[in-house]
Amino acid sequence: MELTILLGCFVGGLVIGLPVAVTLGVASLAYLTVAGIPLVVIPQKMYAGMDSFVLLCIPGFILAGNLMNAGGITERIVRLAQALVGWMRGGLGLTNVAASMLFGGISGTAAADAASIGGMMIPGMKKAGYPADFSAAITAASSTVGPIIPPSVPMIIVGTLSGISVGKMFIAGALPGVLMGVAMMITAWIIARRKNFPRQPWQGMGELWKAFLGAFWAVAMTAFIVGGLLIGFATPTETAIVASVYAFVVGAFVYRGLKLRDVPKIVIDSAVSAAAILALVGLANVFGWILVSERIPQTIADAVLGVTDNKFLVILLINLVLLAVGMFMETIAALIILFGPLLALATGVGVDPLHFAVFAVLNLMIGLTTPPVGVCLFICADIGRVSLWQVTRAIAPFLITNLIVLMLVSYVPFFSTWLPSLLNN
Repeated sequence: MELTILLGCFVGGLVIGLPVAVTLGVASLAYLTVAGIPLVVIPQKMYAGMDSFVLLCIPGFILAGNLMNAGGITERIVRLAQALVGWMRGGLGLTNVAASMLFGGISGTAAADAASIGGMMIPGMKKAGYPADFSAAITAASSTVGPIIPPSVPMIIVGTLSGISVGKMFIAGALPGVLMGVAMMITAWIIARRKNFPRQPWQGMGELWKAFLGAFWAVAMTAFIVGGLLIGFATPTETAIVASVYAFVVGAFVYRGLKLRDVPKIVIDSAVSAAAILALVGLANVFGWILVSERIPQTIADAVLGVTDNKFLVILLINLVLLAVGMFMETIAALIILFGPLLALATGVGVDPLHFAVFAVLNLMIGLTTPPVGVCLFICADIGRVSLWQVTRAIAPFLITNLIVLMLVSYVPFFSTWLPSLLNN
């Protein structure tokens, strides 16, 4: 009865549109009340879920991304990307993807990428003669690269949940993220050739060099994060704090686009964003503790393994579950609730935990571009002033491309485990 009430409140909250954090809290409160468990469990488990040194990465990287963006980084990254690939057929589409790959290494969140890059690229592509639905679709699709290439907020959550090194998680996402970005660029180029989209003139090596110098300090931030983790210079949390200081210095004194009077507001906005994520983490930890106490993870694992213990079929089933959940649930909540049970299932058939973590996050990133709860779809449709249906139809080729990449990453562990293995050498 208690479990029925828990799941009923959870599903009901999602159906009526309550925020996921509120839904988790209400469902947990209803369960504990009916079960006669003291409600003091809620603050205890919330605190236990948030009491992690690793989670300090989240406010650190959010602040670093906001400082760099306020300092004029978006324009410089777009200029560099356009100098690199803008001269090809459909060059602005390729520029869009390349800019997202570069920007993703700073923001670490797909929504920030979609809003920042989309706000500049979608109007620019429309003005250059690209269809509005294609412009919005490629922006939404490419924004999902951000949380794969380090730093990544979902990767931090996964590391906290599983005990896997966040540093290794960051490094593990680099190769799949690049693979995903290159695959989308190829798809955009093919579409551009078929539909004869415009191309920009080659601006010469001089422009490429100027664009590189202009974006150097922004791109160097990603290199600093990845390099520092590879050589063991700093922990992810230390890297996040240093990155925030770096972003402030570069934005205020190198690019000079960051005004000192704007810093307090940026800090407050970053704190609010981080607090919302941490509140979600805390409430989801209460919900997860209840599921564990009811032996739900073990029941799921036993049920699937009772049907098949074939490694390839289990991976396929996990992918299908995560893709379906990603269509309806917010990424971090889905990870906190489902990662534990599915990790137990995956390791039960011999899947490396690090490998599983990467393709689990990749699954949920794809969910950000699928209706009905595709956050990046809504953002880009709004910027492009097109209907959700038009963007959904235009994004289909990129979804197919990303699903192919997902299958490669899921079934070829090399893409996820090779770079992290260098940390052990």
